[in-house]
Amino acid sequence: MTTTKTGLFDHALESANVLVRDVAQAFPTDDRRFAHRVLRAWLHVLRDRLTVEASAHFAAQLPELVRGMYYDGWNPSRVPEKFDAEECADRLVREANIARKDVPTAVAAVVSALQGHLSEGMLEKVFAQLPPDVRLLLNPLS
Repeated sequence: MTTTKTGLFDHALESANVLVRDVAQAFPTDDRRFAHRVLRAWLHVLRDRLTVEASAHFAAQLPELVRGMYYDGWNPSRVPEKFDAEECADRLVREANIARKDVPTAVAAVVSALQGHLSEGMLEKVFAQLPPDVRLLLNPLS
């Protein structure tokens, strides 16, 4: 006899929903799909700019379902990609489907939301590995 435990994935789903909600509130918007796109785009841009080791350390602290989003489509043999802040912003516009003028608000919303979900100092360690122009774009709260 097979038993289904609906609570098995509840925590993973709830922690991902809380992070997406936090991004939405920080933007601010009620559109969770939009917040999800923004979070995903920011994570992918960061992921592709980091080394494999740094990326793995960062991802280990993400909520389980968000970690899956982070790694979705990743090709570790192609990282770190060398792109500047301009291309970084272009990628955010394209992947999140946002206007260029919304990039600073979007990245600030993601960083603000992530600060409550990662261990203290994790974002600073990750940002320290980025070139100054990309660091400034991806971390406007510094």
